[in-house]
Amino acid sequence: MAGYAAATYLRGIPFVQVPTTLLAQVDSSVGGKTGINHHKGKNLIGAFYQPKFVLIDLALLDSLSDREYISGFAEMLKYGVVLDGKFFDFMHANAEKLLHRDKDCLQFAVKTSCMLKASIVERDEREGGLRAVLNYGHTIGHAVETLTDYRQFLHGEAVSIGMAQAARISEAMGGASTACTERILSLLTKLHLPTDLPAFKADDYLAAILHDKKVKDDGLSFVFNKDIGNFYIDKVKDVSRLLKVCEIGD
Repeated sequence: MAGYAAATYLRGIPFVQVPTTLLAQVDSSVGGKTGINHHKGKNLIGAFYQPKFVLIDLALLDSLSDREYISGFAEMLKYGVVLDGKFFDFMHANAEKLLHRDKDCLQFAVKTSCMLKASIVERDEREGGLRAVLNYGHTIGHAVETLTDYRQFLHGEAVSIGMAQAARISEAMGGASTACTERILSLLTKLHLPTDLPAFKADDYLAAILHDKKVKDDGLSFVFNKDIGNFYIDKVKDVSRLLKVCEIGD
């Protein structure tokens, strides 16, 4: 919200990011996306506007509740699933240390996450193509947040639910292996993140997804994982197919 205000006041004033949650440190503070939520959808009002610098201090995380802290793992895991299989393996091998806030593991994970995101943003600042990979798990995750009025789930929890569904969809529609899906779901569970969709009707999910920024006239740009560390983006014209894979009831 502060970034969006800075982008619009006097047509732009300098600002810095000092993220105080794990999720903000590994994701939203890096890349220049600023925005606010609307009851029709997540971050529908906003601008691309880069901060002058980002100050990340891991000591700030000591004040977080376990729930708020764990929520940040979802965005970290996203990078491993679609961009870096070795980072996924690191998170799997060090899940307990991360849960217990081991500073060395945490420093490596935060630094790696920022580097992976920056490498994408440097090549596609305004999401003309490649940057869309960072939306893995967010299509359904944003729908979950919208349908629950942003009150039931933290953003990372909603993204975790969305990634679980994206993994299943990638297996059913994109050719990813069952073993790949099981590894993703297993690590989400190991990190104490939710994977089950809240009970809303398929039409409700469909309406929420169709308000997403990634929906254009030619369909929804959906991020599929090929295996761990690889991805592709494809247009899905019949969004209801996604919901059928997720076994959302009528």
